[in-house]
Formats: sequence, structure tokens, C-alpha cells
Amino acid sequence: MTTARLRYLRIAPRKMRVLADMVRGKPVVQAIEELRFTQRSGARPLFKLLVSAVANAEQAGDADLDRLYIERITVDQGPTLKRWRPRAMGRATRIEKKTSHVIVELGERT
Repeated sequence: MTTARLRYLRIAPRKMRVLADMVRGKPVVQAIEELRFTQRSGARPLFKLLVSAVANAEQAGDADLDRLYIERITVDQGPTLKRWRPRAMGRATRIEKKTSHVIVELGERT
């Protein structure tokens, strides 16, 4: 099993989970092709993470690249950046900029 991590990604976890659900359990080649043509902000970082995971498997030398599939993909929430926006009558409201931690584990189908 090969792992790749992407931490502190400045995209909200609920937006990344849509993409993670889209590629979960699929062969790596098919998942990379789907992400390449997906028009969502998190598609490019997830694409790069999958390519990195494949490179990790290739570097380890114990995996057949044609049989790799996404065994597990999790999207967790990272730290939240707190910002303030001025509002009417001297008030301010808090803006929360959420971050994501994405972990991909690749397995080999027999």
C-alpha cells in the first residue's frame, strides 16, 4: 500500500469530499483522467496528489502501476483561518477560511 498526503489545502473540506467521492475505489488511470477534465477548484490539487502517490508507488518498486487503484481517500478538516469583514453600523462579522487535509492510499488489485 502506498500513501500520499496533502495538508493545509486552502479549499473547504466539503468541496473536496465531492471530488474524493467521485474517484474513490476507481483505478488510478481512470481517476486521473476524470480529474483532468473536471471543472472544480479542487480537481487540480487532487490530480497532483494522485500523480504523486503513483510516483511514490513507482519509487518503492513493489507495485504494478497498471493494477493500482484508490483503496482509501479521506478528506479531513485542517485549521481554520479567522478573518473579519466590516458590516453596517460599526459591526464586524467573522469569515472562516477552512483548510483541508487529504490522504490517499493506493492498493493493488489482484
